[in-house]
Amino acid sequence: MIWKKFTVETTEECEDLVAEFLNEKGAEGVLVEDKAPLSADDLKAMYVDVPLMPEEDDGKAYVSCFLQPDFNIETLTIDVKAEIERLAEFLPSGTGIVTITDTTDDSTWADAYKEYFKPFRLYDDIVIEPTWEELADKKPDDHVIKIESVMSFGTGTHETTKLCIGQIRKYLKPGDSLFDVGCGSGILAFTAVRLGAGYVHGMDIDPQAVKSSYENAAVNGFDADRIGFTCGNLLDRNYITDAGTGDGGSIRPLSPDDYTKDLVLNRGEDGSEIETVGTPLPQKKYDIVVANILAEVIVHLSAKVRPFMKENGLFITSGISTGKADRVKNALLENGFEIVDVIQMNDWVSIVAK
Repeated sequence: MIWKKFTVETTEECEDLVAEFLNEKGAEGVLVEDKAPLSADDLKAMYVDVPLMPEEDDGKAYVSCFLQPDFNIETLTIDVKAEIERLAEFLPSGTGIVTITDTTDDSTWADAYKEYFKPFRLYDDIVIEPTWEELADKKPDDHVIKIESVMSFGTGTHETTKLCIGQIRKYLKPGDSLFDVGCGSGILAFTAVRLGAGYVHGMDIDPQAVKSSYENAAVNGFDADRIGFTCGNLLDRNYITDAGTGDGGSIRPLSPDDYTKDLVLNRGEDGSEIETVGTPLPQKKYDIVVANILAEVIVHLSAKVRPFMKENGLFITSGISTGKADRVKNALLENGFEIVDVIQMNDWVSIVAK
């Protein structure tokens, strides 16, 4: 399939806000390019798709996303320009010029992505490693997480994911159960298993994310008695559908046939069940629930997630920009949670509540 690459010219001050806005509008594969100098930690921890030779920082940033051919680009363009104007009331937001180009097909993009996704060390003992390349300085006691499918969000380099992994590392006890709401590529779920979780359930509203998670689970050698993934939406009557595991307790990567019909992740207005792929899962309670999504989603989740938590269970949240942290805290408090930990990395915040 030929995708449309939708690029917005903005500023370094607003690049994260514009990227978040595009995500909220349903964009896929958001990419940020600027000439901001990289720190020593950046160079050690991640491989980036901007030139590493020093360039004069002009303050400009280009935020791109990839859209399917039937996406309403005209409406998105109007919305983005309005958002750039709104941001200009508070920060330099740039020109807002929109450029639209055609991309190559999915398979070519996936192969090209391998040039940019390199193995790296996260914290002292967690290694994120694509299946096509190994980290040179691995240690015997490293927790190695392999990633095969990169067609959904989450390789571990973004601050929001780093924050979440750090909090899982801090609070997870051996044998704990964990529910990852919005699992993306599955990286948080895999980290939890490597760190000793007894059982991990990852869930995402996007079938492609579930498929990617199963593929990544298979290359890590995880079995269904330790980890499973489902497709669902907790904000729509807490409805979850089973995405499927194989017989005998082993993980079966989902076949393309599982996605030949639309997934409907809710019930009809009269309460009757609408056809879904898979079967509804019984509700379980978990020691830890993790949500690395967006502040607006976490606000609504705070009113929905408690039935999935054990008594004194923890809710680890991330994906929260500093300007929205208070709103998330207030929502958690209003829904009966106690704030137990707040940490920040650059412009992003993780909040842990009990």
